[in-house]
Amino acid sequence: MSSDSKPIVLVTRQLPSQAQARLESLSDELTIRQHKSTSPISRQDLLDGIKGADGLICLLSEKIDSELLEAAGPRLKVVSTVSVGYDHVDTAALKAHGTRLGYTPDVLTDATADTTVLLALMASRLAKRSLEIVTSGTGGGFSLSTGLGTQFTKKTLGIVGFGRIGAATTQRLMPFGFSRVLYTASRAHPERAQPFKAEHVSLPTLLAHSDLVCICCPLNQQTEGMFDAKAFAAMKPSAILVNTARGAIVNQDDLLAALDRGELAHAALDVTVPEPLPKGHPLVRHPNCTILPHIGSATEETRNAMGNMAITNMMAGVFAEQMTAEVEL
Repeated sequence: MSSDSKPIVLVTRQLPSQAQARLESLSDELTIRQHKSTSPISRQDLLDGIKGADGLICLLSEKIDSELLEAAGPRLKVVSTVSVGYDHVDTAALKAHGTRLGYTPDVLTDATADTTVLLALMASRLAKRSLEIVTSGTGGGFSLSTGLGTQFTKKTLGIVGFGRIGAATTQRLMPFGFSRVLYTASRAHPERAQPFKAEHVSLPTLLAHSDLVCICCPLNQQTEGMFDAKAFAAMKPSAILVNTARGAIVNQDDLLAALDRGELAHAALDVTVPEPLPKGHPLVRHPNCTILPHIGSATEETRNAMGNMAITNMMAGVFAEQMTAEVEL
């Protein structure tokens, strides 16, 4: 196939090693434009690079909107995002443009659920303070009565969003001794709930009774800012909040105020707005807030699986075939 007739694809980031090797092996079939960096592509480079493209592989950091579609022109057949969420995509604009959307569900369920458990344990056992003691050299050795965390035995687990990740998180947390599981979701999920005897309740009920609250829901118009001052005021003062979903589900100003007032014991976040938070941000410095740099899906296995699925979706879109995972627009 001559270079003039090959479809053009823009890839906005360096992919994990296995997926990158696969992408490069497609050079006989595609003309590949790639931002070969681990850092986000600039908006201007994105708009310049998309011109005349048939396909796009992007990440959450890229805003896919009417401006980008106009810059791309009529040839753009597919946007393939390396993510399960697609809140960075204007789906209405994509539909109007006649462009398909691929995404990467399922493959990051286990890794994200593992990270949720990691944060829950870090928060419950005050790992942030313990690590600071070690790195600063200010610890006084073993103490019988200071630096005490808490455990989950006979406690209540609250899961916000009971999809694949919510159910996988529950499965991992149950061996820690929870005696009750509550979940809130747009609808009941009796088959997922049955193994845990999980109860479908309203958000206020979940917040009032849960000792650990894990946010596992997608970001949309209904969930944006869901965790605000009212929500924090409804929580137990001893409760822990974990967010591995999307940063914008939590109102961070309200969270900071709630932590200062003692309305919850600890917040553990893998996602924030922006990402990363500035070094001196009050939540970064807060003793009762643990923050990780969005590592929910950051395993070799998961990131390569995501990259490979994004490539498969892109190829299907470019050549008018069925995708592995396509968003119905």
